[in-house]
Amino acid sequence: MEIQSAFNSGVQGLQRATEAADQAAADIVAETTAAQDLEATSQPPEKNEQKVPDLNQSIVNLKVAEHQARASTEVIKTADDSLGTLLDVTA
Repeated sequence: MEIQSAFNSGVQGLQRATEAADQAAADIVAETTAAQDLEATSQPPEKNEQKVPDLNQSIVNLKVAEHQARASTEVIKTADDSLGTLLDVTA
């Protein structure tokens, strides 16, 4: 694997983790807002009402995105260290 390819993989993983975290955060907001709206109206939800994301699953998705970001950061650090070692050896 080339160093550039490793950097690209790390950066792409970090971007995907950011997108996943953003989506999970939006789902959490949607779930908590929907729950507050239901409490305020104290009416049972209708069957054809739009499905809101599951709060537990959204929290798990947020945690998965965190781990993905950490792993991608480690890939970038490793590629950087490898490049530094190669430069030291050739210099």
